[in-house]
Formats: sequence, C-alpha cells, structure tokens
Amino acid sequence: MKAAIVLGAGQTPVYGDFNEPVAAPGESRIAVTASAMSPLAKSRASGAHYSASGQFPLVAGVDGVGRLDDGRRVYFVLPKAPYGGMAEKTVAPSDHCVALPDDIDDVTAAAIANPGMSSWAAYQERARLKAGETVLVNGATGAAGRLAVQIARHLGAAKVIATARNREALQSVAALGADVTIPLVEDGTALENAFKEQFAAGVDVVIDYLWGASAERLLIAAAKAGKEGASMRFVQVGSASGANITLPSAALRASAISLMGSGIGSVPVDRLLNAIGELFKAAAPGGFKVATQSVPLSEVEQAWTHDDGARRTVFTMNV
Repeated sequence: MKAAIVLGAGQTPVYGDFNEPVAAPGESRIAVTASAMSPLAKSRASGAHYSASGQFPLVAGVDGVGRLDDGRRVYFVLPKAPYGGMAEKTVAPSDHCVALPDDIDDVTAAAIANPGMSSWAAYQERARLKAGETVLVNGATGAAGRLAVQIARHLGAAKVIATARNREALQSVAALGADVTIPLVEDGTALENAFKEQFAAGVDVVIDYLWGASAERLLIAAAKAGKEGASMRFVQVGSASGANITLPSAALRASAISLMGSGIGSVPVDRLLNAIGELFKAAAPGGFKVATQSVPLSEVEQAWTHDDGARRTVFTMNV
C-alpha cells in the first residue's frame, strides 16, 4: 500500500510502499480517506514527542477518517505502531474508533478532530468550564486556538479573551467570538499590565497553547491582579513559544491558581475519544470554522515542511 513513511528520527516522511496491516482481535482495519498534519503528528513522527514509540520505519499520522471493513465511516486515533493515519490502510484498536455524524465530511472531520479536541478536553475534562465564566486563550490564531475561542462560546463562556503575536490575525479571531484581544508585544511590562487589567476584572480559565514568555507574564499578572480568594484554572496544552518557563514560587503561594496540563496522559484515552465524539456532534450545529487545505498523500514530502499553522493540511487518499 502507499503511505507516508518516516525512515528515521527527524526525517521528513517520503511517499512509498509499506506492508499492509493485518488486524488482530480487538482491532479494526480502516481504509483511510483523510488524515491531517498536526503538531502532534509531526512531533510523534520525529520521535520527539513524549508519547512517540521510537520505532522506525513508521507511517506518519496519529489519526484520520476512513471506512471499516463493514463500510461504517469512522474517525480513528493512535493506530497500532508502526502504522499511522497517512496511508491507504491502517489498523487501530476498535475502541479508538468513533462513529461520524452525517453532517460532517471526511476532510473537515480529519482537520477539526485534533485541534478541536485539545480545547474541548481542556475545558470539559480539566478546567470543568461552567457557563457564564471568563476564558482566556493564550495563542488564539492557530487552528487550535481559533477553535478554542469558538468552543468556549459554544460551551457557554460569557467572555473570551484572545492573545497572539500577530495583530492582524487577532482581528479575525474577534470575528469568531473573542470579546477582547491582547497582542503579545515584546515590551514585557506593557504585556503584564494588559494581562493584569483583565485579571482584575476576573478570569476563570486560561487555555495556553504557547508556554514560554507569554505564559510567564500571564501567570505573574494573574497572581498580582487576581481577586483575593478567586480561583483561576490554568490549563497547559501546547508549547509553541518554548518548552520551559521561570515562575516565581510566590506567584502560586499568593494566588488561588490551579496549574494543570491537558493531553495524552493527563486525560485517559477513552475520555479523549468521548471529547472528540462530542466535538463532532457539535461541529455543524455550532458552526465551527477551521481553515483547511487538501493535499494528495503523494505530495507529503513537499507539504510536510510548508505547514503555516493557521490552516490544517489534510492528506487525502485514493481509496
């Protein structure tokens, strides 16, 4: 079968032939139609992600959409290594397959699943977001951040604050439902003051896709300006701006900040799958928008290094 094959750690996938998978008991064989490129897919393919198998060669892709042998259309996640989503066929645990509603097409389902799940699970499983609360999305102009803004609104957030480095892109996020936008300017004092103004008014949940310097400033501002006794749940999801921060211990002692992560490991796989199922059911009624570009799998090598982050690249298979 044709597949996007990673021959070694850090190497770009190449289009070629890979042995077809055979399903064992408890597994399902899937004829893949669409599989999206995501930060998780790229990190696992490189061998850098904490959940990577380290086994090479492997087929790239952590999830996708396809048909089971009986014709049912499903979304699947975490196929059995060394198989991945970016192939004509794959095999995954049967309980890693989620039935798709008729009102969402294959490409949209593949594009929205991973970035949408990242905030849906963070809101529902980790932060326990309540209707009427205020949400801040740190890093709101990528595919995941844009969906985080939309999903916060759908789940009943009364106010949504969005941050990003790109001022122009922030304007488009406002159109998706952000009430306040904060450009991540290089002047650290100015940025901290902008954060403090929002925390003084009250912020209940932060979904962080950046980590790095902006997360530092955000947490310190929350500690300085937060209302006494008011709790704030900070959920760490991504690290686009850096893997580490320096946080004064007093920032946690002086405030009621709950600091937690959301992802593979912090949320059980069955709960992540449940979040994805809920996301799919809400996507069409909620009018969730995700920018996508469809690319034939045969062009994986060229497309792999040209992912702009704002659009989700979805590889399609001729099956």
